[in-house]
Amino acid sequence: MNLNEIKNDKVVIIEIEGRLDTTNYNQLEKKLLENIESNNKNLLIDCAKMDYVSSSGLRIFLMALKKITSLNGKFVLCGLQENIAEIFEISGFTSIFQIFENQEMALKVF
Repeated sequence: MNLNEIKNDKVVIIEIEGRLDTTNYNQLEKKLLENIESNNKNLLIDCAKMDYVSSSGLRIFLMALKKITSLNGKFVLCGLQENIAEIFEISGFTSIFQIFENQEMALKVF
């Protein structure tokens, strides 16, 4: 998995490339917690290049959503591939997260 971070004045965009699973979820967890602790309360996670997510990855998304919501921030996802979107649907996460088709659409909520 590769993580690419883009910061602008309103939001931090984290692009995930590859598999998010039990072998590497801690990299994403560390990056998210660093941003939250640095008072970056608006995070956009771009999953367009993510081709797999395990339950460990889903748990990290949920943890970040809870922390950011408690700080009155926004945690938004975009670019879910069909197989990832199906996992989110089955797990009930589509009703919990704000999910957009692409970065351009997602950035409008910030």
